[in-house]
Parts: sequence; structure tokens; C-alpha cells
Amino acid sequence: MNAKAADPLPTSAEHAIRCAQQLQSEGRYAEALQAAEALAAEMPEHRDVLYLIARSQRYLGMTDAALQTLARMEQWHPHFSRLHEERGHCYVVKRDAPGAIDALLRGVNTNPALPSSWNLLEGLYRMTGDAANATTAGAHVATLKKLAPEVVRATSLFSDGDLGHAEHTIRPYLLRVGNDVEGMRLLARIGLAREVLDDAEILLEAVLKLAPDYHMARFDYAQVLFARHLYQRACEETEKLLAIDSEHLDYRALYASASVGLGEHERAIALYRELLRDMPGAADLHLSLAHALKTQGQQAEAIESYRAATAARPDFGDAYWSLANLKTYRFSDDEIARMRSGEASPATALADRYHLCFALGKALEDRGDHVGSWQHYERGNALKRSESGYRPEIFETNTRKQIEVCTREFFAGRAGAGDPSADPIFIVGLPRAGSTLIEQILASHSQVEGTQELGDIPRIALDLQGRDPDLDDPRYPGVLADLSFDEFRRLGAKYLHDTRIYRSGKPYFIDKMPNNFRHLGLIHLMLPNAKIIDARREPMACCFSNFKQLFASGQEFTYSIEDIARYYRTYLELMRHWDAVLPGRVLRVHHEDVVDDLEGSVHRILDFCGLPFEPGCLEFHKTARSVRTASSEQVRRPIFRDGIGQWTNYAAELAPLREMLGDALVRYRE
Repeated sequence: MNAKAADPLPTSAEHAIRCAQQLQSEGRYAEALQAAEALAAEMPEHRDVLYLIARSQRYLGMTDAALQTLARMEQWHPHFSRLHEERGHCYVVKRDAPGAIDALLRGVNTNPALPSSWNLLEGLYRMTGDAANATTAGAHVATLKKLAPEVVRATSLFSDGDLGHAEHTIRPYLLRVGNDVEGMRLLARIGLAREVLDDAEILLEAVLKLAPDYHMARFDYAQVLFARHLYQRACEETEKLLAIDSEHLDYRALYASASVGLGEHERAIALYRELLRDMPGAADLHLSLAHALKTQGQQAEAIESYRAATAARPDFGDAYWSLANLKTYRFSDDEIARMRSGEASPATALADRYHLCFALGKALEDRGDHVGSWQHYERGNALKRSESGYRPEIFETNTRKQIEVCTREFFAGRAGAGDPSADPIFIVGLPRAGSTLIEQILASHSQVEGTQELGDIPRIALDLQGRDPDLDDPRYPGVLADLSFDEFRRLGAKYLHDTRIYRSGKPYFIDKMPNNFRHLGLIHLMLPNAKIIDARREPMACCFSNFKQLFASGQEFTYSIEDIARYYRTYLELMRHWDAVLPGRVLRVHHEDVVDDLEGSVHRILDFCGLPFEPGCLEFHKTARSVRTASSEQVRRPIFRDGIGQWTNYAAELAPLREMLGDALVRYRE
């Protein structure tokens, strides 16, 4: 696992590192080295400790030792810019100009805010007679000199992943000076990296008002819109950039991704293929193309592109996991050996490592090696959980607030609020509970549009939550009591307007965002005539299916047995509340019932939605449409039972889950 400088450290360790850094800044290099080496005995992989050692060694004339320390450091932190800068300094001492230039270029390509590296590069290029590159390096030096020191320092920290230190540097500066376009853009980029997307959007809108021709800021703005699932607006902003530079690779790639978000998969596939003609070795592009092909049901072509991604980058965990996530793909011995090798390598990044663990878990499960499979699932979940900030008590607090606020009397007093449209059909529940199957059944009806997991309801809830929310005492859902009938009608109309981009004219459409079960009170007040279906699955099967699933984003509760059990129990509690205060509002569909009695279940679902029976709903697997979830290949086959009891192969390992679920094992059928 990669150690990160931003990892929480005990206060004593933080203090010891700061003391060693102070010794170095005072020129007491031998003492600094001694202190850093003592720290390395306890934290041998810590980035800042290794950097302290290498710098102190160079200052003491121990250049070869410093290079050895940097080589060891690179195993764990290959993308740390100051590692490469320090190596460049060492090569300057050794009078190795080509080595120094190569190292310094690696540093500034990662982190453009390194004045020392640019200064050195300018001098080295002049010394070697490369006037053109010397001029370029000098221009970078001049650019950095024009910026406020706080902006340069914060940009450097941001580039090396030190988001907290970067924000603590730039925010006070902006509060002091007001409008600084570069500082505002940097704070927005920090917000994007931390998924504080509403702040990032506001900041970048302000930047573009001050500097409408600032193309990099507009690109950042388009990225924020994309991250907020505002795909139409992201496309519009990217089109402005493409009108200026139609060959820009980053603009083209973002436009393709936004096209996927809009469901324009054929356009996206064409765009990705054009990009790959220009960059045939780009592993990420092969992966994106494969995802789009898979969504369209072109499995053979998708597999070819996933394999091309692994060929372009052998430790590309996401590509291997994407093959496993097809659910029908079977890995060869050679592929398993390559995955094992990549997962074992200390140079493999954390994200690649846990992707490889999940892929190996699935590969070994398919071969009947349940002991080995469980080991990789468990390791992958632990690695993923280590980088997650998920706090189960936040969801539990929100559930308690929903129950306190959204009473039967509360809804009775707001009868008639909201937009009267009956267009939406919401499918809610936990992931991996059979919602994609229900969606495919409904989308096979001539009057129903299958869309995707739309982010509009969670985004409305976030807007109601407000900026800088107190997660332990949230503004939402209490704020619902302050909204008028007209405001609920306006929210409903906004939802219908914003989702129109995903529709082709059919009377009804599906919103299959599972986590919307948390917001059924809001949905009822906004759209009182919308249909709501709760897709539910037996808890052991559902929780295990989530535990072995690596999600592209969100669903942070799935990466530990305790978190999953708590989430499932809280879900049951909240759904029981909605049943009590909104009786008959939600249709519960058990996955096992759909498997056992497809025709009866289809009639029941269609009757609830007020739709006439159509035989095509029974032959859902023949419906050609885009499916973006992990069940995409499964719903393109007739109904099957092989997933019902898979968890029993891991009964011993899942005994703690069974105990933590408790009466939920029975209560889920209430």
C-alpha cells in the first residue's frame, strides 16, 4: 500500500518531522539526517521522512547515498515532484547534465510550480547550447515570478497531492487580497479534487466573469459540471473550447465523456476512436472506449479494448476489474499471473492495487477457489476503505432526522404540493438488489424510457443542505418545513426540465438512482404522482454482492462488513418509516420473487405503474438499450438463479455479517 504524506500521523510524529525540517532549514544537516533516520525506523515508507533524508545527505556531500534514498523513495512515491527535483540537484552535483535535465523535466511535468527546477533547467539548457528550451524554461521562471508567493506555494502543494496544506495556504491569501484569478482557480481545483463541487462551480464562474478568455479555467469549469452530472452544460462549455482548438486532446476526451453522460454513446465511441488514432498507447482512452462499447452491448469489442488497456499499462487495475465486472468474462492463467504480479509489486499505486484485488477475487471465485477469492476480496475492501472518509453515523443521523421531520401529519399538511406530473418512475433500494432487472423489464415497455442512475435528486438534496454543511446536525431534511407549496412545485418542475435531456418522447421515464430511498419524502413533496419502486434482496446475498463489488464512485458503505450491515439495517428502518407515513406510496419488489415468478412480478409492477401488459416485458433480455450498471451483461440474458445463493460459498467468512444483520434477516420481508 502506498504511504501518503497526507496520511494522519500521531501528533508526536508530526512534531518530530517538523523538528527535523527545522534543523535542515537552519543548516544543521547532520542533526536533521540523524533525526530523519530515527523516524524512518518507525515510518520507512513515509514520503516526507525519505525526502528529509535525501536532502540532508546531499547537503552533507553524500550524493550517492542521496540517490539511493531517492530510488527507494520512488518505489512508494513515483509521482512526487520534489523527488525528481532533488534527483536533478544530485545530478548537477555529479556534473551529469543530461541526467539532471531528465530528472528536472519529470519534476516540472508533475508540478509546474517548481521555481528551483525551472531555474536549473534554464541554466543547464544554456550550458548545453539548447537556446530554445532555455527560453521556454526562462518563460516559466518569469511566469512564476509574476504570481503571488502564496499561489506558487499552494499550487506546488496541490500538484503533489497535499490538498489540505494547499487549501490552508491559498484560502487565507484570497480572504486577504480578494479577487486573484489564479488563486481562485486553484481553490476551485482543490474543491474539485475534494468533491466540494458547488464551491468549485461558484469560484470558476467568478473567474470566467473576470477573465472570460481564460481557457484553462473554462476547462476546469467543464470538468466540475461533468462531475456534477450536468452533462449538457459540460458539453456546451467544452464545445466553446473546441471551437478555439479542435485538436486539443483533453478537450476532446472530456467531450467524449460528457457525451457518455448524455447517453450519446455512438458519438462517444466515434470520439474515443479518433483520439486513439492520435494516441494509440493511451490506456485510459482504451478503457473509456471499452466502457462505452459495453454499455451498448458490444461485448466482444469491449473485451478487445479492455485488453488493449492492460497491454498499454500492465498494472492497470481498473482495466482488469472492468473485465471481471462483465460478470461473464473468464480470465486465463496468464492474465491471473499478471494480475498477481501487479498486485504484489510495491510500485503499484493504491487504486491499481485494490482494483487488481477485486479482479482476482472474481477470477478465483469463478474457478471455485473460494478461500483465495475471499482473501483478495477482503484485502481489496480494506485497501479501498483505507482511503475512504465514509462515516456511517452521518447516514444514521440523516435517517433519524428524516423520521423526525417527515411525519404523516407533515405530509398531510402539504397535500397538493409539488408538480403534478406522473412521468417519473423511481427505482430505489441498495445497489446489487435487482434494480437493473426491474429497470430492464420496465424499459422494455413501449411507453417507458430507460435512462440511467440520474444524479438530480441527490444534487437537489445537496443544494437544500447548503454550503459548508454541519454533517452532525444537517440543515436537510429540516429545511423541508420551511419550503412553500410553490417551492416544491418549482423543484419538481426543475427536476423534470433537467432530466428531459435523457428522454426521447415516451410518456414515462425511469430514474434508477438506488440511494434515492433516502429522499423519498423530498420526492413525494416535489412529485406527488411519481411512482416509486423499492428493489429489495435477501440481506446476506445483497450485502455479499456489495462487498465483492468495486464501484466506480460513491457507495462508500460497501467496503467493510460492519458498514454494510449497518447500512442495510438503517435502510430497512427508513423504508419502514416511509411505508408508515406514506402508505401505499412505494411498491416493494423482492428480487427472489422476480426470479421465482417472472410473469406474476411483471404484471404486479406494470399494474402499479398504471401500464398495460406487454409481452416484451417478459422478454426483457431482447431489448436493445444502453445499460451502465454492473448488471449490464446479466440483464441481456434470460432470468437466471445462479446469483441467489452465491454467498453460501463464503458462509464461514460471512458469519460476522450474519450476526451484525441480526433480525434484518427476517425483517427484510415485512
